[in-house]
Amino acid sequence: MRKITPHLWFDTEALDAAKFYTSVFDNSRITNVTTIHEVPSPTGDSDIVSFELEGQPFMAISAGPEFKINPSVSFMVNFDPSRKPDARARLDAAWDRLSQGGSVLMPLQEYPFSKRYGWLQDRYGVSWQLILTDPAGEPRPEILPSLLFVGAVCGRAKEAIDFYLSVFRDAPFDPARLESRMGTIARYGAGQEPDKEGSTAFADVELAGTWLAAMDSAWEHGFAFNEAISLLIPCDTQAEIDYFWDKLSADPQAEQCGWLKDRFGLSWQVSPTVMDEMFAKGTPEQIARVTKAFLPMKKFDLARLTEAYTGG
Repeated sequence: MRKITPHLWFDTEALDAAKFYTSVFDNSRITNVTTIHEVPSPTGDSDIVSFELEGQPFMAISAGPEFKINPSVSFMVNFDPSRKPDARARLDAAWDRLSQGGSVLMPLQEYPFSKRYGWLQDRYGVSWQLILTDPAGEPRPEILPSLLFVGAVCGRAKEAIDFYLSVFRDAPFDPARLESRMGTIARYGAGQEPDKEGSTAFADVELAGTWLAAMDSAWEHGFAFNEAISLLIPCDTQAEIDYFWDKLSADPQAEQCGWLKDRFGLSWQVSPTVMDEMFAKGTPEQIARVTKAFLPMKKFDLARLTEAYTGG
């Protein structure tokens, strides 16, 4: 199994956004672009873009205006002075690029938890938290998804982390190769209303080698988790697909094309890793057959996808 992959839903801008993000961050590149045809999008075509930012895999799709990205899922970017002496300058440069045409959610300045931190929403709607980290702390990846539990699920961030940890710890792959463990947790104290004392101000967790962050917020935000940002679980076998689907899916109405929603409303995709190779190396005819096969599916059937690809 590979890393959990954040998946971004755009109207038409997937490739433009990927090009922009790979120009902002170091060690970043676009790894594949595939256009699939005869899909239920306004144009009938859909670009699927795979890219890496600081070693973290991402995917993006241009699939129409049905879902809009919001800050319920953002991306924390750690700038660690112990790794790069010019971390502060790099943070400021990234902030300048990402904020152009976007909006500021929390100003870039000093906070009790960091000498330099800011939260913004970029021109494409994607939210980024840029933070100068404490060199004395345990190292974290440069980029990790961050989940904001608001509205009906406010106060359930720790419950969600515990649930995800149990799911990945029991998953049918080698746990020694793909570690899952609790990281740090900080809780709101008295006098921090509207947030309830004891709820999660910040926590992080490692799931099969991928770090995620989570926090509660009782403020009125006007948004919630939706399909615009999902977390894709790449599975090597049908047993892995079946396991994650059965453990995570909590809304039968949301099941479609490998997508599901869990009990907290967060969207996941449970996808066979071989599909990456099919789309990257397949002929237009093979890609068309695979697309036709997967569109009616809810949970992916690896054998049927393979049969469609090979023409068997």
